Formats: sequence, C-alpha cells, structure tokens
Amino acid sequence: MLKEGTPAPDFSLPDQNGVTRRLSDFRGRKVVLYFYPKDMTSGCSAQACSFRDLYPLFREKDAEVIGVSRDSVASHKKFEEKYGLPFILLSDPGLDVIKAYGVWQEKKLYGKTSFGVVRTTYLIDENGVILKAAEKVRAADNPKDTLGLI
Repeated sequence: MLKEGTPAPDFSLPDQNGVTRRLSDFRGRKVVLYFYPKDMTSGCSAQACSFRDLYPLFREKDAEVIGVSRDSVASHKKFEEKYGLPFILLSDPGLDVIKAYGVWQEKKLYGKTSFGVVRTTYLIDENGVILKAAEKVRAADNPKDTLGLI
C-alpha cells in the first residue's frame, strides 16, 4: 500500500466506455481512487451504489470518483448500466495499476490463501499527492467516510 504524502503513480487504463483515462488528466481536482475486487458482487455493488448516491456531494467538492478492478471493459459497462453509476470505472486485467498501488495482496478466506484485490481507497490531492490511504475498508461505509475527509 502506498503511503500518505507520496506522489500517486500515474496510469493509463480504459474506462467502461473504452476511453483511455490517465490520473494526470485530473490534475487540479481531487480524486477518490478506489480499488475493489469484482463487479456485481454484493459488497462491491453496495460500495458503488453508495458512491453513486453521494456522487453529487463529491462533485460539489470538485472531486472525481474513480473505481478500479480487474474486470473487463464490458463487465464495467454492465455494472454501470445495472446500477446507474455516474462515475468512471477503470479496467485493469493486467494488474499493472492494482500492483502499483499495492492493493494486490495475499488474502485468507475459510482457511484458504489466495491473492486478490484488497478493498482500498486513496484520496489524491489536486497535485497528484496521496492525502489519505485507507486499506481494508468497509464497503458500505467507505464512500461516506471518504466524503468526510474532503
């Protein structure tokens, strides 16, 4: 996991519409960059819907919300359409950005060990510096908690 006060790594990934997005495109605005395990799962859907419901308040604070997972562009499009998500979802099947941000970690579930995305949220300032890094966040509470930090 990256530390607060360090520069956020720039990236180039396709969004749910196939448009290439870079973190540097959002300089001058705060960015809520959240990493989640999988589209259409209960926890990830709850988190996305909470970000959706609070999205106007993030925009009032001139902050952009961006979700990142391993899922494909097509999966993200279905996720967006099913839940009416107004923010950007980035596809990182090669794990380049997920690993650069330190969220690809060993996980244990029911006694089995595997690697996966640890639900993590970064608040990045207007200059691309990490203001807050929150690891292993609770899906339902994360959007409200993050909004309170801006």
